[in-house]
Amino acid sequence: MASKFLLTFAICRLIVAVGLTLDPTELLLLGVEGQLSHDPADVGSASRDFGGLKTAEPIGVLYPASADDVARLVKSAYESAYGFDVSARGHGHSINGQAMTNNGVVIQMSGSKGTRLGLRKPEPPRVSEKFMYVDVWGGELWIDVLRSTLEYGLAPKSWTDYLYLSVGGTLSNAGISGQAFNHGPQISNVYELEVVTGKGELLTCSKEQNSELYHAVLGGLGQFGIITKARIALEKAPQRVRWIRVLYSNFTTFTQDQEYLISLQGQGKKFDYVEGFVIVDEGLINNWRSSFFSPRNPVKISSIKADGGVLYCLEITKNYQESNAGSIDQEVEGLLKKLNFIPASEFTTDLPYMDFLDRVHKAELKLRAKNLWDVPHPWLNLFVPKSRIEDFDKGVFKGILGQNKTSGPILIYPMNKNKWDEKNSVVTPNESVFYVVALLRSALDTGDETQSLDYLSHQNHQILHFCKDEGINAKQYLPHYTTQQEWVHHFGDKWAQFSTRKMEFDPRHILATGQRIFTPSFSPNKGA
Repeated sequence: MASKFLLTFAICRLIVAVGLTLDPTELLLLGVEGQLSHDPADVGSASRDFGGLKTAEPIGVLYPASADDVARLVKSAYESAYGFDVSARGHGHSINGQAMTNNGVVIQMSGSKGTRLGLRKPEPPRVSEKFMYVDVWGGELWIDVLRSTLEYGLAPKSWTDYLYLSVGGTLSNAGISGQAFNHGPQISNVYELEVVTGKGELLTCSKEQNSELYHAVLGGLGQFGIITKARIALEKAPQRVRWIRVLYSNFTTFTQDQEYLISLQGQGKKFDYVEGFVIVDEGLINNWRSSFFSPRNPVKISSIKADGGVLYCLEITKNYQESNAGSIDQEVEGLLKKLNFIPASEFTTDLPYMDFLDRVHKAELKLRAKNLWDVPHPWLNLFVPKSRIEDFDKGVFKGILGQNKTSGPILIYPMNKNKWDEKNSVVTPNESVFYVVALLRSALDTGDETQSLDYLSHQNHQILHFCKDEGINAKQYLPHYTTQQEWVHHFGDKWAQFSTRKMEFDPRHILATGQRIFTPSFSPNKGA
């Protein structure tokens, strides 16, 4: 009864705020089992994200108990005379307010609030050992998916570096990490989806069923539907990981070795994870391994002659079962012999598979303890074509970034384009190999101008302008633009298909308006 009162109150506030023409009793008859909240704490939480760069206050927050709750809310928005936005929010890890709205309702897909209120909650992950997949709620965090599947000795094939992200959130972008060169991004490892479209339709889709919706939603930035369930491909989970880092002073040698490693696909001898990062300042050169492990052969890192003042670290892993531990040294040594890293710069550790996948969370806990987690994160993620990666290195790593202190990792590693399905919405450079470049920096109030939000944001703009001026056709990953013209350029040849799909699945432009791609059809400022 109490939850029904709360729902009535929230609906009345919605009607006052946006002028809905529906009577409150009509929305109550929709039968929402979760909670529609206007509590200041809930609204405040949905007004912020990990980026810390923007705020937008929604009119209310829905904590759904099921996919039906999501469908009912979206359908009411679609059918109302005035209309309101609906944005799905997972763990709130977007950077530029992509999951926010100030003219509608945020659906909080992740979290335990409904459970604490005694409300029914979405189903937990369900594993099929026979068919090697797991069915998961769209708001499920990947860390919980991993825990559920490991109970059966299984695990998803492709990951993100940070596991406290929602399934629906990463699948709406791509979901990438060092396994993607072999397995493809997370969106290449989904058998089936359950989606609520912008019309409030609850549909199941796959490559065989409602395939246009399936491909639209994967990498679709939330524009075509809200993912309420996903069927994720699994493999036998390894028990342990050999984790290795080696250093390079020459960029060409570094990228040649990375590209060689990602050419080793399939079941043959290869590493299971290939990433890398850039070391651009003396502080990191001295401390780059401080949170990692002791070297097999100690070396004074600062004595290495860096190319243009920059060093490069290759990060690789080999998964194995405890029963095969006797052969892992020989297999790793055979692969390392073919690489051209700096002699005596090899650093190795060995750990359980779960600990490796959850490595970033351990860093998060350390940063939280120092009050360095809840700070602005002006991140910039790019896909850079292989043919221009050396130009990018000279202009950005050795140019724009210089040797200033950096307040976060700068990742760089290659991808194989043939592991990405071109039918999906996400866009990548039109080359067989392209690089992920991720500047994952935090803005810190230390008094150092080079770590301030304004300075880092200006550098991001410099990098984007450099790419444009030099004709480097880089594509933003987790993209952020402010005009539709910029979005049209971003999607390029895919724009016509993208806009057609929008008209089919979300004709009133209700969903994910925080992306700023389309203007809602009911907006008084309609124009895009």
